[in-house]
Amino acid sequence: MEPHTEQAPARSPEETLQALETDPKQGLSSQAVQERLARHGRNELEEKHINPLLKLLTYFWGPIPWMIEFAALLSAFIRRWEDFAIILALLFVNVGVAFWEEYKADNAISALKRNLALKARVLRDGSWQTLPAAELVPGDIVALRLGGIVPADMMLLEGDYLSVDQAALTGESLPVSRKPGDVVYSSSIVKQGEMKGVVTATGAGTYFGRTASLVQSARSVSHFQKAILRIGNFLILTTVALAVLILAVALFREEPLVETLQFVLILTVAAIPVALPAVLSVTMAIGAVHLARMKAIVSRLVSIEEMAGMDMLCVDKTGTLTKGELTAGEPVVVGEADADAVRVAAALTCEESSEDPIDRAVLESLPERGRLTSYEVVHLVPFDPVRKRAEAEVQRDGQRFQVAKGAPQVILELVSPPEEVQRLVDARVEELARRGFRAIGVARTDEAGHWQFLGLLPLFDPPREDSAETLRSTRRMGLTVKMLTGDHLAIAREMARRLEFGPRIVSAGEVLDERGRHKEGESIEAFDGLAEVFPVHKFNIVKELRARGHIVGMTGDGVNDAPALKQADVGVAVSGATDAARAASDLVLTAPGLSVIVRAIEEARIIFERMNSYTLFRIAETIRVLLFMTLTILIFHFYPVTAIMIVLLAIFNDLPIMMIAYDNAPVAPRPLKWELQRVLTLSSVLGLLGVIATFSLLWIARKYLELSGGELQTLIFLKLLVAGHLTIYLTRNPGWFWERPWPNWKLIVAAETTQLVGTLAAVYGWFIPAIGWGYALGVWGYALAWFLINNLVKIKAWQMVRGGGGRHARHVGRLMQPLHPQGSGV
Repeated sequence: MEPHTEQAPARSPEETLQALETDPKQGLSSQAVQERLARHGRNELEEKHINPLLKLLTYFWGPIPWMIEFAALLSAFIRRWEDFAIILALLFVNVGVAFWEEYKADNAISALKRNLALKARVLRDGSWQTLPAAELVPGDIVALRLGGIVPADMMLLEGDYLSVDQAALTGESLPVSRKPGDVVYSSSIVKQGEMKGVVTATGAGTYFGRTASLVQSARSVSHFQKAILRIGNFLILTTVALAVLILAVALFREEPLVETLQFVLILTVAAIPVALPAVLSVTMAIGAVHLARMKAIVSRLVSIEEMAGMDMLCVDKTGTLTKGELTAGEPVVVGEADADAVRVAAALTCEESSEDPIDRAVLESLPERGRLTSYEVVHLVPFDPVRKRAEAEVQRDGQRFQVAKGAPQVILELVSPPEEVQRLVDARVEELARRGFRAIGVARTDEAGHWQFLGLLPLFDPPREDSAETLRSTRRMGLTVKMLTGDHLAIAREMARRLEFGPRIVSAGEVLDERGRHKEGESIEAFDGLAEVFPVHKFNIVKELRARGHIVGMTGDGVNDAPALKQADVGVAVSGATDAARAASDLVLTAPGLSVIVRAIEEARIIFERMNSYTLFRIAETIRVLLFMTLTILIFHFYPVTAIMIVLLAIFNDLPIMMIAYDNAPVAPRPLKWELQRVLTLSSVLGLLGVIATFSLLWIARKYLELSGGELQTLIFLKLLVAGHLTIYLTRNPGWFWERPWPNWKLIVAAETTQLVGTLAAVYGWFIPAIGWGYALGVWGYALAWFLINNLVKIKAWQMVRGGGGRHARHVGRLMQPLHPQGSGV
């Protein structure tokens, strides 16, 4: 019988291993893993999944469905079964569209979450393997490393030391130290050190799993979502006010109450932006899927809006601007040591299985890797960003000594050599830095145990071939890019020269104090980059730039970058980032380089434009239909369309609206920000033009055409349908409708198919009085003529709200975007 997986604090590591039936040298066998996986389940918290059928039924419950259902009951009460059937069709269409689109969005988000799943280094069948953390079982031997997230509750077995951040679990503000025999909890972050441990609990049995039900995750709402919701509330209040007015007038005129109430309910349903939440979620989710194909995984959907408005990007040099492939050069020897001694001493501080780029470069610099077999590493203290060095205690031929490698200044401090040696080393470091080389110092103890500085090992990380061109493209997009690096000032300046960054590269110490706060003097905005940057500097740099009104993006990869990534509007974890950095980021890159970020920004701006197009259309359409209906009823004492026609309009509008999420959209040349007043102005202009056009047609038809009341209503219905769908093409760009980018085929098919079906219904009298082909074609010609007039007026209105004077939108091109470009100094 397998023991209980929960760890009793009184147990020793040996007792725990015995209870879990685990060999610390071999790990679990594949067979044992499968047995325990079947018994304990996967190492993940069970998500509550609602049955799809029950989920579908929830869409029939709520204020909007209630209105439609009540209207259907009224139709049945007055025995208008045709109306009853069509109103029910509207209900099922609304429910079906909302359910299907949300289902697709949820699936897309779930797929993205799977791409961000944690990995763990596990000992199984005698070999170390990298596996999904969800596959861990009690008894697994796991290696914990700097920057990793503890994948399950574990008892530490061996290692020098470990410092973990448990703030998310315990509220402790400072990392806590752990030693062999101590327990570490799932979801803690390794801040320093490396250790091995055995898994004692997984999934719901972990400390985190038991307390997860008490944790409420806050869902942030982006600026764009808030603006859209404000628009939605405005449209709802306007609709309700006008509906109440129509109802009051009808009661005053003593018109049939039931029929009037049915009409008002249907009009309210048609005018309220029912599809707004679905369009929001689907557009964001589809965009996130596209970004994932570009090797950029969105961990927070609403960050897409911030990405579209980002005007300041702080990039880390290593791995983003450079290849991240360090190559060791010829050692610079100090004193009596030779080059091989420097290489061997540095290699002895590296782990053979290490994925650290510096360790790999050092090990690969050895002519023969087998030379290390004669050395036994008794104790290894791996590198961490606080101590900035790695040390090892080594034994060979019965003799023990210590070796160390790290930042030259740190190794000099450790050795305390004569002043002339310090000056020599500083000069060599400076010389190497001017050539673009990063240097690490190497030291070893002599027979008396005194540290001796052996020399410097130059490391070179060449810039990526596409970095310079990508930076130029980024600047053309209106972004200011600043380089932040922990490297020596001379290295940073050399890299800035190669990448055409700009001359103003200074040490972080010149503008920030030891706590990372800005000193008196020039703003950080004035510099092209900062060198010798520490994690606390990054956090405060981002904080100051945001305080100055910038929307800031920040790249990072290490555990100490996590605070800055969280502080930024858009935190970007670059390829190969630690689990902690990925968890703190909004965007996780799975391919190296800056070009991925640029493509992600372009896609975010396209997504933003789609949302803008939908917003303009939705406001314009509500104003056009609702205001025209209200004025016609008040002035002419005439209902211009029937309740059934309103239902058909709502059904025909649903499909093209949902296809906006797939439409082609321009890439704005500058960062975007939401300006509600301008969007309301433009949509109001389009809406009022629609009211004028429809009123004019109604007047012409009443005065000159011999149509019955029902035929006149069908004429107006067809005009509202055709002109409404044509409005979608007007809201796509600031110029003429034929200008690029052309509409996506899905949008064209959806819009034209519903127009065709609506036209056939009007011609042949499907559910509504027939008007024949003559009047139908006349309506099409009238709508197309007004479409061109609307397009011209829209261009002029766009120029006015953008301050474009008399310039034609065609000459302005992409610079005239629906959302106001945000200047870099805002």
